[in-house]
Amino acid sequence: QVQLEESGGGLVQAGGSLRLSCAASGSIFSIAIMGWYRQAPGKQRELVASMIRDGRIQYADSVMGRFTISRDNAKNTVYLQMNSLKGGDTAVYLCYTNRVATQESVSDYWGQGTQVTVSS
Repeated sequence: QVQLEESGGGLVQAGGSLRLSCAASGSIFSIAIMGWYRQAPGKQRELVASMIRDGRIQYADSVMGRFTISRDNAKNTVYLQMNSLKGGDTAVYLCYTNRVATQESVSDYWGQGTQVTVSS
């Protein structure tokens, strides 16, 4: 069984920084894509950033230049460094893992979500 453990959310003032972490645990052989989505109240879930195992990265236009995604394949962990935070970044941030390969299956997994609140 694969589990995702997220950490690092919280309350921060506009212009501040937070770092999110998501660690996948279980008998994992590999993870194709690790990333972060977010969902604000009344809005659709949107991709924030994702990183393929080979290092290719995709960012939402709204976070380009402010957020940095990275991953440690040996630890099956993905990070999201968020700088210059704005009120519009307030949302629940969810960790996403795509094509997680274990001995039993290849599946996708979502984390429970961590709240990020940016105050003005």
